[in-house]
Amino acid sequence: MPDAPGTASSTAPAPLLIAIDGRSGAGKTTLAVELAALLREHHTVSLFHLEDIYPGWDGLDAGITRYVEHVLTPLRAGRAARWNAWDWVRGVDGAERTTTAAEIVLLEGVGAAAAAARARLDAVIWVEADAEVRHRTAIGRDGDAYAPFWQRWADQEDRWLAADDPGAAADVVVQGHRGPPSPHAVRLALTGLPSCTVLLAPERAGRRGLTLDCERLDAAPDAAALFRTLYGEAPAAVWLDSSDAAARPVDMPALTGPPTDAPTGGRSRFSIMADAGGAFGQLALHRDGVTDIVAGPVTTRIREPFFRWLDDVWGRRAVRVPDGLACDFGLGWLGYLGYELKRETGGADIRPAADLPDAALLFAGRAVVLDHADGAVFLLTLSDGRPDADRDAWLARARAAVMAPDPLPATPPPPVPRFEARDTQAGYVAKIRQAQAEIAEGTTYEVCLTTSLAARLEAGDRLDPLDAYLRLRAVSPAPFAHFLRFPGFAVASTSPERFLRLTADGRMRAEPIKGTRGRSADPAADAALIDDLRTSPKDRAENIMIVDLLRNDLSHHAVPGSVTVSRLCAIETYATVHQMVSTIDARLRPGSARAGVVASAFPAGSMTGAPKISTMAILDRLEAAPRGPYAGAAGYFSLTGATDLAVVIRTLVLQEDEGPHDGTRLTLGVGGAITADSDPEEEWAEVRTKAHGVLSALGAAFPDPPAPAALPRVPRPRRAPEPERSAP
Repeated sequence: MPDAPGTASSTAPAPLLIAIDGRSGAGKTTLAVELAALLREHHTVSLFHLEDIYPGWDGLDAGITRYVEHVLTPLRAGRAARWNAWDWVRGVDGAERTTTAAEIVLLEGVGAAAAAARARLDAVIWVEADAEVRHRTAIGRDGDAYAPFWQRWADQEDRWLAADDPGAAADVVVQGHRGPPSPHAVRLALTGLPSCTVLLAPERAGRRGLTLDCERLDAAPDAAALFRTLYGEAPAAVWLDSSDAAARPVDMPALTGPPTDAPTGGRSRFSIMADAGGAFGQLALHRDGVTDIVAGPVTTRIREPFFRWLDDVWGRRAVRVPDGLACDFGLGWLGYLGYELKRETGGADIRPAADLPDAALLFAGRAVVLDHADGAVFLLTLSDGRPDADRDAWLARARAAVMAPDPLPATPPPPVPRFEARDTQAGYVAKIRQAQAEIAEGTTYEVCLTTSLAARLEAGDRLDPLDAYLRLRAVSPAPFAHFLRFPGFAVASTSPERFLRLTADGRMRAEPIKGTRGRSADPAADAALIDDLRTSPKDRAENIMIVDLLRNDLSHHAVPGSVTVSRLCAIETYATVHQMVSTIDARLRPGSARAGVVASAFPAGSMTGAPKISTMAILDRLEAAPRGPYAGAAGYFSLTGATDLAVVIRTLVLQEDEGPHDGTRLTLGVGGAITADSDPEEEWAEVRTKAHGVLSALGAAFPDPPAPAALPRVPRPRRAPEPERSAP
């Protein structure tokens, strides 16, 4: 431990050193002073301003050197910093000053987070602002005395920033002058940083003092009209949509129910709608090991694996489900986890798809829950006990929308996209044969091979993402359908498959789908298709292999002896397909990390094959492209400690291009399970069957084969499958 200030032998903990950097006039000083005042509620705080140490108007570089040597170095060692303030009138060093090694030291000024300083800092806050606003603010603050030197100083900042990028290294980025200063939001952001976790424990405890309020309305509004009324213009919104609830009976067997075929409607009794608005709204976008948490003008960067971050923000019950609400969702995080997060669970690191986040979630401090069984709507809001005018206004709007949503407008037929396939039929069949060669070598037993279809609509033919989703749900309603809109892209899915459910009281359920037949308009032929699927040895083998894989995944966190298969190879019927579905149940072992349960089972075994880890490596070589949101999971992580996630299949991803090439990019992932008995031509036909629901909703056709492309070389494996292991 470093020596305490003023002694040679006693020890003291080093302070938490937080730099607040940014260009002149960005608003750093105001933020630093107000943040220090907030932190002093629980801590001793020192505040250092770099402008006191710069040696004149040409002294940025020299000032940074002095700051690192005379201020940061002793503070990092737990000693008081003694330094000379610059006498701006005389142009020489002035009196010696001292900055004490308080519990927290805020270091504010241009260069506070310079490269030479960052190794000694615990956290970096970068304040960003428009140049014109900065100039106006700085002159207004310091008066005409600063005006002659503005450009002179700005040129030094330009030279420094040309060789350094503290903004990219920042842990928290604040958009200065976008509304009032944000000290409360910055303090909240700091509590999420791993480096600040221990010292800011009192502030973190304050985050948990929240209550969940619930208001019931006896109404059954049209879900699509309600979502458009409340969230049609929201830049980030989520709709977890049990879009087949109205068409099917809601008689879902309990989590410990009998192993029998069951109607699908009850598997998702509730629909949930939410956005990232209000006092508690946030976005979490994870890319390549960094999670950006966006709350208004403040962005926090958490540099750690996604599932470690998830474990920090979710998994402990923060609120109780109100009486009368049968749904486990009690506000929290909603969105998707992309397939490429497999890098954290035993898979390889493949670059994300077309700049999409590896995971995208929003935090909802307010939401609408539709109970399709009871014909009721619940308005959920989060409160910290303080008056919240925005919350009250939202409740008033939501009540009015539930009772009388705006009618859906008539929309013209959308432009028909022309899709192209990543693989030709011949190329895909060749990959199937390569997968079967891997099976013959004993490297894998089952390979869930996928490909993708892609299209692009020019600016004049943009496809509204919500309109596209409404067309999908009309053609292919499903119990785990979802529409996720984030800035710049959207995910529209009619998924019939549950990945994982974990209730607040620790019951776990997975419901993998393996085995598909298309529907027939002729009832007798349709019944024959069901019987063919039910009795197919190949489809049953595929399904049972994934059941065994998921039993293993859940067993890592289950009470011994609690893992059971309550349905095996049951048949469920949807608008365009019949599916073979099984159900695996278990009880969560006390003390197990809930995020660890999700990580152990991710990605869904029905989208990888078995054994999972070696098969994912085979898929990387065969597919040679990232999957993006497709084959990942989508749903919620509730403040109640519950989660319910769907497998992202039957899914259209829409990305907006901006700039000289405005337009909309569309991507549809499709695939199927390959076993030793698979017929390659039949597997290609299954790909077309699975794509039909989404394509028909858009008026599009399966693409004609493109020109043949070179296949990736697949080395011949020479080892047997490794035993399954849990995620790290």
